[in-house]
Amino acid sequence: MRMVAPGTQLREALDNIVRARTGALIVVGDSPQVMALVTGGFPLDVPMAPASLYELAKMDGAIVLSRDGGRVLWANTQLVPDPSIDSEEAGIRHRTAERVARQTGELVIAVSQRRNTITLYRGSLRYVLPDTPVVLAKANQALQTLEKYRSVLEDDLDELTAAELEDAATLGDVIRVLHRAEMITRIGWEIEDYVGELGTEGWLVNLELGELLAGIREQEQLVVRDYVADGAEPEEVLEHLSSLSRDALRDQAVLARGLGYATVPGFADTRVSPRGHRVLRAVPHLPGAVVENLVRTFGRLPAVMGASLASLDEVEGIGEVRARAVLEGLKRMREEIPRRGPQVRE
Repeated sequence: MRMVAPGTQLREALDNIVRARTGALIVVGDSPQVMALVTGGFPLDVPMAPASLYELAKMDGAIVLSRDGGRVLWANTQLVPDPSIDSEEAGIRHRTAERVARQTGELVIAVSQRRNTITLYRGSLRYVLPDTPVVLAKANQALQTLEKYRSVLEDDLDELTAAELEDAATLGDVIRVLHRAEMITRIGWEIEDYVGELGTEGWLVNLELGELLAGIREQEQLVVRDYVADGAEPEEVLEHLSSLSRDALRDQAVLARGLGYATVPGFADTRVSPRGHRVLRAVPHLPGAVVENLVRTFGRLPAVMGASLASLDEVEGIGEVRARAVLEGLKRMREEIPRRGPQVRE
């Protein structure tokens, strides 16, 4: 996709071919499997330029480029793939392209002379390149959805923090946060595909995507570390969550089991106590190593909140100054994030 994205020389040549309605069959790859299918034509081995590729496409035969697309190796050649390879295409050019791609595993590009479309084949994959404005519209729509999901996730995280500071968090609160975070990640993956397809036209989309995704994965990791059941590995839980389908992500029981909890009736209302990784990381000027020492020493966030200044001072890396900062920071968070009242959610 990046090889044929707007801004590349190959895409410029393909757009010229589309506008001229000449059609083309281009193989990007010079492996022995490809060269075994080449019959006739002209060996060139010259640098690829959009203008030259456009001119060569005026001939009926196929064009063979180097694997990086930087050189034109053959022009006006005939490709003879195995006719027994299945193809769902009707036209000769597209049927040849599909069979060559399946037989060689290389990228093959077919430009339709009548329909003005660019179709990519690689192995068993087939993809029709949409117009750039269409892709850009889809990317902007996905960004709007991502922005809404991020806003809701931030509210959910505030509510979870408020519940944690009162030791009143439930498994349902945790599951809701993880669901939002995973959905944001999936939307981000989709937008990244659009960015790759947009090439130079997608830099603004990519910039906004980076801003919207900033910190999301870290927050999800900290939530998992806070609530994963004893004996389970956070990394394995995160990998499991990433592998879930969208339908599975909507199932609270699936997410609860992924964290290592039993899904008995009413499991979403089960009270759970955080270890404190996420909340303690929010205390200003508290290094990650010190947070780890606090969690290792006290086990759970409520124990840290109820600890005396002297007991905090005894933790490695704390000292009296940091001990006061921890207590004051937790107190300030509790005052700034009020406990939520009854709410109705979809």
